[in-house]
Amino acid sequence: MVVAEANSGRAVYWGTGRRKSAVARVRLVPGSGQMIVNGKPGDLYFQFNANYLGVIKAPLETLGLENEYDILVKAEGGGLTGQADSVRLGVARALCQLDPENRPPLKVEGYLTRDPRAKERKKYGLHKARKAPQYSKR
Repeated sequence: MVVAEANSGRAVYWGTGRRKSAVARVRLVPGSGQMIVNGKPGDLYFQFNANYLGVIKAPLETLGLENEYDILVKAEGGGLTGQADSVRLGVARALCQLDPENRPPLKVEGYLTRDPRAKERKKYGLHKARKAPQYSKR
């Protein structure tokens, strides 16, 4: 979904990413390559962790667009790892809206695949999802 912002007239590209219990709503805006997550600079939000920042910028680097778009993110739920992976998916989906030609290289790298792993729910009569009480014969 492409939306022109009322005040600037710039094109905005949206993408939603999910991972575990984290959800990230990502906007790509033409700019200088900075990232803002929940109102904070991306470096500060992700604690200057090179792994998280590398994961997030990987789709842009694949297409050679690192310094052409600003990433504006609203991230909720989960921890930093889940949020970083959800932002990556959101960025990749937004890049697909930007140009349909971007889809094949992102798909090959696996950036458009949602990781389905999530915490399994606890079942009645068990200590955890699968941990049963200790068996006692007598």
